[in-house]
Amino acid sequence: MGLPRIAVELGRFLDKTDGIAQSEQLFDLLSAFALNFDCPWIAYGPLAPDQKVLKPARRDSAIMLNYPDEWQKRYLKMGYDRIDPIIKKSRKGVGAFRWSEVYTDASTTENERRVLDEAATFGLRSGVTVPLHGPAGSFTTMSFAQPSDREFQNRTITYLEVAALHFHLRMAKFVNSTASTQVNDLSVREKECILWTSRGKSSWEIGIILGITGNTVNFHLKNVMRKLGTTSRMVAAIKALSLGIIET
Repeated sequence: MGLPRIAVELGRFLDKTDGIAQSEQLFDLLSAFALNFDCPWIAYGPLAPDQKVLKPARRDSAIMLNYPDEWQKRYLKMGYDRIDPIIKKSRKGVGAFRWSEVYTDASTTENERRVLDEAATFGLRSGVTVPLHGPAGSFTTMSFAQPSDREFQNRTITYLEVAALHFHLRMAKFVNSTASTQVNDLSVREKECILWTSRGKSSWEIGIILGITGNTVNFHLKNVMRKLGTTSRMVAAIKALSLGIIET
């Protein structure tokens, strides 16, 4: 892709976001833009100043991602959020960085490298993360991942960083406008179902644990997804964790 075309695509993305009324539509636009750089996967989520895991201080923070469901399931089940080197690097830096830089960094441990190694087995073979620091020490991360080992060019990283920053600013407006309409509290049973989902259990396994049928589990999980505004049970689990609704 030549430079003029990249600039045109970025301009189109910026223009299209002006009339967007929903965060999901904004995420779709960013996803489409990222495909210009062969990045089908995006993850956007905040972290609290005093937390190492995805658990924002504000209950009106947003989490949006389209990573493969099986990788999300594995990531949660193994507690990789506690040793993810991308999170560690994001806390220390202010600019976008390649995952390969983190992998080869002398301070990255073997356990931390294992997170990236496993991510690659699920298709996320290389990526770029943009730390988005905010007030009071808070920050959000935006990651773009691709299925190839090809290194990201500096120019590509610059365009992705600009798009990430614009997305973050637009999301802040959505959050501020909807903060007063927070999601409804989950029932005890719904919390139980989404908790076991976050631990990598299937509907059948959750049913055995709770003494209910798999269909009943699915019913409760559908309610959770509806209340948390997502169509994925794994994203719902991540969001429930981030909002403090459940704890691992």
